[in-house]
Amino acid sequence: MKKIGLAIHGGAGTIRRSTMSRILEKEYIKGLKNSLVAGWKVISKGGSSLDAVCESVVILENNPLFNAGKGSVFTNEGKNEMDAAIMDGRNLESGAIAGVMGIKNPILLAKEIMQKSEFAFLSGNGAEKFAKKMKLQSENEKYFFTQKRWEQLQKAKKSGKAFLDHTDFDKNLKNKYYGTVGAVALDQHGNLAAATSTGGMTNKMFGRIGDSPLNGIGNYANNKTAAISCTGSGEYFIKLTVAFRISALMEYKKLSLKKAVEQVILKELVKINGDGGVIAIDNKGNINLTFNSEGMYRGSMNDSETFIGIY
Repeated sequence: MKKIGLAIHGGAGTIRRSTMSRILEKEYIKGLKNSLVAGWKVISKGGSSLDAVCESVVILENNPLFNAGKGSVFTNEGKNEMDAAIMDGRNLESGAIAGVMGIKNPILLAKEIMQKSEFAFLSGNGAEKFAKKMKLQSENEKYFFTQKRWEQLQKAKKSGKAFLDHTDFDKNLKNKYYGTVGAVALDQHGNLAAATSTGGMTNKMFGRIGDSPLNGIGNYANNKTAAISCTGSGEYFIKLTVAFRISALMEYKKLSLKKAVEQVILKELVKINGDGGVIAIDNKGNINLTFNSEGMYRGSMNDSETFIGIY
């Protein structure tokens, strides 16, 4: 049996043990563990990496602690607009959505677009109509409402700015949390897949779209190299086309996964003042969880060990 592996993330940023209650820490760990277990059940039984990353991301989308699906932040207009992307490393097929409302699990819509349409990227009302055609589950506004997210919006509105998920508004806006969830996997058939989902920015205006739904930037999978899901300051990840950049360094410069990730995240991204991190797995099953921020909600599983980390 070939080596298999799975990694997930729930966002990165200024995440400190000193400001995290034990109860909340346990809830985050539980959420990450549930996501890992869901994906692992798929690939450990011979299922595809594509199905595995979807299962892992769905669990995170259903958890209000994470900025995706049910836990999505509010836009300036008080709406929950969601983005997601998925990619199949076997054939470089991809599916993505942006600015979608009312869809319980955006990642499943991205998957349907990839597998059951002639398109790669749909947005807004069009994507919602396609979801209805595919009979995907929808939810009303009450489902997506969380008091914590609503309070974040009110604070953001007072400042007149948009923020990436959990920002400490009382400490000079230095504490940032980049709310994205994602999963990458390698299955028994040697196929890689990556999936990423987000609720975007608190107080988002003008239809802003970050790196998460952009395959090649916030999400990428190629059987020749690796599967990658990003979380961080989207505009900076877009500048560097981070996910593809890592893959290209592996394919064309023959760097290892570790060296490619560290060059991009710890050197090139830092050089332009970008912060955040990635989860990645290569075609040999090596897993990398690298970030240049103070923390990243993350986890990984393979045949020999399970890891969950926050700080």
